Amino acid sequence: MRAATELFSERGYDRTTIREIGERAGVDAALIARHFGGKALLYVEVLRAEHGDSAPVDLLTEPRLREVAERAERRGPVPLLRVAVQPLSEQGAQDATRAALQARLVEPLRERFVREGRDRPGLRADVMVAAVAGVLLARHSGAFDDLAGAEVGEVVDILMEMYAGGA
Repeated sequence: MRAATELFSERGYDRTTIREIGERAGVDAALIARHFGGKALLYVEVLRAEHGDSAPVDLLTEPRLREVAERAERRGPVPLLRVAVQPLSEQGAQDATRAALQARLVEPLRERFVREGRDRPGLRADVMVAAVAGVLLARHSGAFDDLAGAEVGEVVDILMEMYAGGA
C-alpha cells in the first residue's frame, strides 16, 4: 500500500504500473494483482487507506475542492474521476470505484443539500460532482487550452464562483 501510494502520488495513476509498485514493495506484481484485483481496485484501496473511515467534507467547501483538484493534478485522470464519465472496463473495478465516488464525493454533497432544504438533493449532488469531475478530467484531455494552462487554484476559484452564483 505504501509503495502504491508513493508511486501514484509521484507519477500519477496512468504512469504507474503494477510491476513498478511490486518492485518498490519488494513483491511479485502477480501477487499484487491477485490480492487487489487490478490497478483500479488497488487505487480505491489507497484512497481508503489515505482517508480511513472519516466522513469526508462535502466537495463545495473551498478546501475540499482544492484538495480534490490538487490530487487530480498530481495523479492525473484517476479511476474515481473516470468512473463519473465513463464505465471502467472491469466490472469489479467499476463497482468499487463507483461506490467510492458515491461515498467520498456524492453522498456528503447530497447531505449538504438535504440540510439546506434544496429540492432534488440527490440530483443536485450528481450534477455538481459530474461537473467537477468533467472539469478535472478535461484539464488532461488537451481539448481546452486555457483550462489546461490554468493554475489549479484558478480553476477551483471559478468552480466555487459558479456554485455561489447558483446557490
